[in-house]
Amino acid sequence: MNTKTKQFKLVQHTTAALGAGLIVGSALVYRFATGFSDKQKKQGQDKSISQNNPVDNDWFDHLNAEEWQITTEDGLKLAASFVQNPAPTGKVVILAHGLHHSRQQVGVYARVFYEQGYSLLMPDARAHGKSEGNVIGLGWLDRQDYLQWIHEVLKRQNENAQILLFGISMGATTVLAVSGEDLPKNVVGIIADSGYSNVFAEGKYRLRHKYHFPAVPFVAIASTISKVRDGYAFQDGDILQQVQRNQLPLLLIHGGRDQTVPVKNVFELYHAANQPKKLYVEPTADHIESIYVNPAKYRRVVEKFLNLVDRVQESHPTA
Repeated sequence: MNTKTKQFKLVQHTTAALGAGLIVGSALVYRFATGFSDKQKKQGQDKSISQNNPVDNDWFDHLNAEEWQITTEDGLKLAASFVQNPAPTGKVVILAHGLHHSRQQVGVYARVFYEQGYSLLMPDARAHGKSEGNVIGLGWLDRQDYLQWIHEVLKRQNENAQILLFGISMGATTVLAVSGEDLPKNVVGIIADSGYSNVFAEGKYRLRHKYHFPAVPFVAIASTISKVRDGYAFQDGDILQQVQRNQLPLLLIHGGRDQTVPVKNVFELYHAANQPKKLYVEPTADHIESIYVNPAKYRRVVEKFLNLVDRVQESHPTA
């Protein structure tokens, strides 16, 4: 075997090894980004409870909640807690929790809305909590699920109900993704706390900055795997485009020191959004910490926005 042949063989073997490494690495990134086992789901539920204030957990546990269920278009049974508010306002808020958590995570937020007369629907996202599935939707697949939850509210409650969408972290991205869909007139406003503006970009950021793993080309290949296996690529999750379609009142909230979803995301979302829109950045808060850093201001901002939603509805009633 001459020298050139040996060099060619070496290049072949090296290329094959690199290719195999890319495929294996990308498969691991895909699994890490979207996979969530039943054991991890239980751990996420426990984490949601342990990270809450005990007072909020106690309030949540004493709610007279009904268990609701829907079946998604791809055959998953999703679970939720529904709490009827005794005040006859006809208002319902659907609250979306964050990545690797469960419905219990939104307890502290639910209380704000409940005290304003809202009934509560708190789903477990697909592949979280008591909902079926082991592939996380990252807010993009979930948008279709939350459309179903909206129609479930109208079916079980009142066809004239006023529905507000609220979410934190991945849940914020979910409700922002929903905002660009064809919604019933019953949906009257959206609040998103710490959402990301693009699923693909957020995946690259987390891989680089949180896990210190090179994003290129692994996230792109993982996205292709997701497209083949789950029917969507990470690039499909263009949340800015969804927000540009939204015509509902929108409140965007973010922590100024967010290391999980950089604060630049909220400014991108705000600039893409149509009026009426409001922005609240809590300067010293990290990811979804604004309500804990400055609870009084958080409540005031939310309540002021709810008043805005009411004024918009009075001038353009649902019914």
